[in-house]
Amino acid sequence: MQLTRTIEWMEFTRRREGMVHALEGGLWLHRFTLKSEPMAHLVSSDRALLEVAGEQLGMRREWLQYKPLKFPPTGKRVEAWHWDLRGTHLSRALVLARPPR
Repeated sequence: MQLTRTIEWMEFTRRREGMVHALEGGLWLHRFTLKSEPMAHLVSSDRALLEVAGEQLGMRREWLQYKPLKFPPTGKRVEAWHWDLRGTHLSRALVLARPPR
């Protein structure tokens, strides 16, 4: 018997809350604009979870980026990874994201 896991990512109105969520092992969709192009990062400290999410979005594994981030409550760096999303990958992610909190 194979168990399937629902992978979901969330947006947050407050950046700090999204960062805490991601660094506690959740998936955070963080939108931004770069040179007038809408983009997002899909961020987590759980690399395996992030890889599964990337597969759902059609991302190539070599695009996954490592970047330790400061955990807001403590200020200590935590291992974290993210995907850069744009174009069709971003569109797919936005359709599947839980609404902003």
